[in-house]
Amino acid sequence: MCEKPVVGLCRAQPLGHRGPHEIRDPEDRTQRPHPGPARQRAGAGRLEARHVPAAERVPAGGHRDRAWPHAYFGSRATGDIYRADLRTGKGSVISKGPGTPSLGLKTDGRRLFVAGGNAGNARVVDLRTGRVLKSYQFATGTSFVNDVVLVGRAAYFTDSSNAVLYKLRLGRGGALPDGFDTIPLTGAIAYGTGINANGIAPSPDRRSLLIVQSNTGKLFEVNPSSGVTTEVNLGGDSLVNGDGLLLSGRTLYAVLNRDNTIAVVGLSRDGSSGKIVKRLTHPEFDIPTTVAAHGHRLYLPNARFSTTPTPDTPYDVVAVKR
Repeated sequence: MCEKPVVGLCRAQPLGHRGPHEIRDPEDRTQRPHPGPARQRAGAGRLEARHVPAAERVPAGGHRDRAWPHAYFGSRATGDIYRADLRTGKGSVISKGPGTPSLGLKTDGRRLFVAGGNAGNARVVDLRTGRVLKSYQFATGTSFVNDVVLVGRAAYFTDSSNAVLYKLRLGRGGALPDGFDTIPLTGAIAYGTGINANGIAPSPDRRSLLIVQSNTGKLFEVNPSSGVTTEVNLGGDSLVNGDGLLLSGRTLYAVLNRDNTIAVVGLSRDGSSGKIVKRLTHPEFDIPTTVAAHGHRLYLPNARFSTTPTPDTPYDVVAVKR
């Protein structure tokens, strides 16, 4: 349940959506009455949500019914996957975890791709049934599979302990592969002590990948075929403690977890340079780790790393305007 530490967050996409990293903004009807913030205890079958807006209805794929948008959350403790209604915060566990972490999450609308942290693995979950469709053991030694992005016909996973990306090549119709590719990261990035490659996102032109290195605060472009990295010129700005990334057009939202801040980075078209144009924060941030968007708001789960977890420790999500 969501009394366990929550880290990963992924907003549900309509089935058949072309790009899981592209967030659609439904028709704005902000004049609708706001239901007020929901603050339910997670133990009561709800994810405690604060400042949750009146969410708009979006198409639910090939179904005639229209459904409220949902978000998915992963537990660091058990790996459980929790689905919550963005309007109310109400939700439930849809897939029991393997007893190891569920960190970065991405959905293609019908499946959830899950990064497995220090278990060195990943799995793909059917969102209708909660069944694990396939699992991949990327590494057997020291590893920290941290985040995932879906770009084109592939899923890419970062490893904060090993200078590699793991790639799942998706087949026709998104068919899952039997194996995976390990792509060594070379070039400008240099792994050191602490958390290295963490959040991952596509570049604005979709020709490369962007990864943030938490311990150095550097942002890198990665050639997805060769693994060669080049540092993104941020004009002296730093993304130390950088965690989850979200790209919207040429704007990159970078969560700086222990700074309780979102760095908003304006990028060049090819992603080779950028600058922090503003910083967003909120007094109720408690070490947020990643970010997803719906409409004009960003949603961030509080990982609460500085709080010793107990069975009754609540975990929540804070929504802020972009």
